[in-house]
Amino acid sequence: MYARIQTALTQLEATHNIRILYACESGSRAWGFPSPDSDYDVRFIYAHPADWYLTLDDGPDTLSFPVDDELDLGGWELRKTLKLLRGSNAALFEWLQSPVVYREAAGFRAALQPLLTACWNPRAGLHHYLGQLRRGVEEDLTGEQMRLKRLFYALRSALAARWMQRYPDQVPPMEFAQLRELLPPALNSIVDELLNQKATANEKTTVPRPAALVAYLQQEYEAGQAARATLPVPHQSNPTPALDAVLRAWL
Repeated sequence: MYARIQTALTQLEATHNIRILYACESGSRAWGFPSPDSDYDVRFIYAHPADWYLTLDDGPDTLSFPVDDELDLGGWELRKTLKLLRGSNAALFEWLQSPVVYREAAGFRAALQPLLTACWNPRAGLHHYLGQLRRGVEEDLTGEQMRLKRLFYALRSALAARWMQRYPDQVPPMEFAQLRELLPPALNSIVDELLNQKATANEKTTVPRPAALVAYLQQEYEAGQAARATLPVPHQSNPTPALDAVLRAWL
């Protein structure tokens, strides 16, 4: 798969006349709880030649492709990426922390690293993770049987939401193992058992409703909702000049 991903990225550069600055794993394989048949969620950041930016009309700023059984491939153009960084897009903050990097222009992630704190807005992040947790609480986890995959998606979102309430000035880590430090100790044995199951299960495997864990997720959703309006937002200097400099440097 690594070779297939590298080939796909090289073909994208040739076909679309772009330069891929960064490509990483963004899904369960990076979060730390993949199933054996989990696909590869590859996300990338790319730039066009400078002339592409010197027109009256903006061009398309996203590349996305049909998902097959193994590979889910999608990317954002550099200017779009920097705007999303300024807007504290939680998915992008995850990409830039990914432990699985498939390609990187030398120094690209290091150039963005000092800007992460300046652009981080915990209220925007909390809104993102509560949206994901809401799907779990209100849709995915309501029956007596539930998909193991969706259970972990909800749990990770709940822990990220809790992280922002406890450490509002820190970007939540991408990896589940770090987020899990906030899990109540009484739930550790349940989560350990479910992780062991997920390591050998397929993407559609269901498990009986773990009542204590689901109750915790519902509690965290309600707590996050209550915290949204009161979560402090750090007052940072305007990051736009620094982001403009990154755009010019990497073009």
